[in-house]
Amino acid sequence: MIFHQFYLPCLAHASYLAGSNGECAIVDPQRDVDQYIDEAARRSLTIKFIIETHLHADFVSGHRELAARTGAEIVFGAAANAEFPHRAVHDGDVLRVGDIELHALATPGHTPESISWLIVDDGKPVKVLTGDTLFIGDVGRPDLAGARGFTSEQMAALLYHSLHAKILALPDDVEVWPAHGAGSACGKNISKETFSTIGIQRRTNYALQPMPREEFVKMLTTEIAEPPPYFRYDAEMNRRGARALVEIDAPALTPQQVRERDAIVLDVRDSDSFAAGHLPHSINIALGGQYASWAGTLLSPKDRIAIVAESAEKAREAVMRLARVGFENVAGFLDGGVLAWSNAGLELDQMPQISVAELHDIETRVLDVRRAGEFEGGHVPGAINIPLHELQRRIDEVQAPVTVICAGGYRSSAAVSILAQHGLQATNVIGGTAAWIRAGFETVSS
Repeated sequence: MIFHQFYLPCLAHASYLAGSNGECAIVDPQRDVDQYIDEAARRSLTIKFIIETHLHADFVSGHRELAARTGAEIVFGAAANAEFPHRAVHDGDVLRVGDIELHALATPGHTPESISWLIVDDGKPVKVLTGDTLFIGDVGRPDLAGARGFTSEQMAALLYHSLHAKILALPDDVEVWPAHGAGSACGKNISKETFSTIGIQRRTNYALQPMPREEFVKMLTTEIAEPPPYFRYDAEMNRRGARALVEIDAPALTPQQVRERDAIVLDVRDSDSFAAGHLPHSINIALGGQYASWAGTLLSPKDRIAIVAESAEKAREAVMRLARVGFENVAGFLDGGVLAWSNAGLELDQMPQISVAELHDIETRVLDVRRAGEFEGGHVPGAINIPLHELQRRIDEVQAPVTVICAGGYRSSAAVSILAQHGLQATNVIGGTAAWIRAGFETVSS
């Protein structure tokens, strides 16, 4: 058997190639699909099936483009009601790929249509691709099917049955390969490990410990973080099937064209470059971090976007990564970047920054934009907490001037740029709480 995991860190997304004897299946592909075609060709495999474990909400899949380019058949759980040609499978259905078999295990709970796939090689179950049903150290969130008439409690009860009747019924040595890793918003506490075994998860995963269904349901439906706003949009986009990436145009724009476009200016450079000089009223979401998911959280798919980057190559990367989360309404990118803007005689703004040593020696309001759990684990004394994903709707709670801190400076730079759009004076802390702790300064816990 041939097996390969593709891992996309910025979306904490895992996709897979499983093959044998000249054929393969691709499972849960990301939107840009060249790597699957290249890997299959390198291994002399024909892509026979493109399998989706469920309607993904946190990224847009490339299933339609991959099918168009390879002739492979798209496979979905029947309950997905996908709006394009596909094979609708049910519990117990089997796909043969070369000499291996892929057995469909209906595992609703994260979504109604979730299907896990058990790979059987020479009659022996060896791996299970669990999608978002079972993660390493966690399980899928049960609150994403509300638009389809299900409560979180109903979905959690279904998930309990799926885990105990289907997943935990597998032998302990079967390997577990999920669709996401640490950092994904599809779970609460996903491990940094990208695979495990049924036996290890049975012993160590908090959600798989012996407990009544009622306790499991309560545990999974209490204090669920609000899903990013683009999740529902992406799930429906995956049901319809996205267009090919080549159809998304992002032309080079002159400074005057950027001024004339009714567009949000998205600066994807690092925080230091942004601080040194940026277009007025622009928002900073750097390519260096979880760019796509933060763009999906802080912007809307309806927003018209103009990109500012350090090069045309980086701008095109930014456009492609936006497309991975369904953001296609890009007006273009500033040709020549900030230098072209400055050379045109146009004004640049700057973002004030201070070191943790300077922060330690002054009196200032401190706004910590990390998630609540991070803040509670230790923060700068006197800081208040408004997580970045809540900042836009809680902007009235911010008293300026304010000094903004996060874990390392990435989220705080975005926060400062958002506050500036609202006319609020804010300063970014270089290096964040990580630098504060390294300097030996006190933190307090909540």
